[in-house]
Amino acid sequence: MIEVENLGKTYVKEPVVRDLSFFVPEGQVLGFLGPNGAGKTTVMRMLTAFLPPTTGRVVVAGVDLDEDPVALRRNVGYLPENVPLYPEMRVDEYLRFRADIEEVPRAEVRDRMDDVAERCMIGDVRRQVIGTLSKGFRQRVGLAGALIHQPPVLILDEPTVGLDPNQIIRVRELITELGRDHTVLLSTHILPEVEQVCERVFIIDRGRIVADGAPDALRTQLIGNPALAVELKGADGVATEALLGLPGVVAVSEREPGHFVVEHAPDADPREAVFGLAVERGWVLMALIPHRASLEDVFVRLTTREETVAEELAEEVSHA
Repeated sequence: MIEVENLGKTYVKEPVVRDLSFFVPEGQVLGFLGPNGAGKTTVMRMLTAFLPPTTGRVVVAGVDLDEDPVALRRNVGYLPENVPLYPEMRVDEYLRFRADIEEVPRAEVRDRMDDVAERCMIGDVRRQVIGTLSKGFRQRVGLAGALIHQPPVLILDEPTVGLDPNQIIRVRELITELGRDHTVLLSTHILPEVEQVCERVFIIDRGRIVADGAPDALRTQLIGNPALAVELKGADGVATEALLGLPGVVAVSEREPGHFVVEHAPDADPREAVFGLAVERGWVLMALIPHRASLEDVFVRLTTREETVAEELAEEVSHA
């Protein structure tokens, strides 16, 4: 649904996006991540035909950007981080305006307006002037405008900014629902949000791809083995060696007296063995907590290292 080949963008001889190539199939929700200045917004603007690429090719829903940028825009619903609204318009006036410029058939406009108003939770403010709305409501009005023409591809930049916790939950549910009928590219700095709604994660840093895959796969490939946090009271000096001898355990480190990190193979679960060892040795088991690396751990590791190290990690992922 989205095809990108060797995409690049240069400003005054300074490359911002460097040789990106990726494919997003129909019906996939892709989390698009990167630190500030990594090139995310530039990529999204090129995918939506708001910015011409310096090099490369972009095809969205079968339409080539170079051949027909206007037709490409019709295939995309775009919600930028700073939503461009008309503050003097009422919400319904704005939605009708968006329907007109997106060439929604006149007979379908009213039903489309009702549908997006319900989905985006703006039914109570449809007669209200946009300039009087809170930031959260304005964000939802912008999302409704992006959905009004039922595009096959949605590109959403920070869609939950300014929303309260209940609204955030509803918008996340909406994004998951939209993924059944649309291809969705979601950019956000809320990494738990990505883990909840995205089946695939795409991370760029300094304009290059540094990771591309399912969250669970990235955690395994880039963070290493799963681990247990173990706290033992009364453990003697041989506790590290004893824990290391348990089935499936591959490494043990004692961070402070009585506190251990026990790494184990992905297909092993040594918790019962740890409990049995504590009983056998007369130690008091104070804590036995599985530690699961988060997407934040992956993100930080990939985007805070030197460029050459990030490239090596990206190479590992691409060949995994």
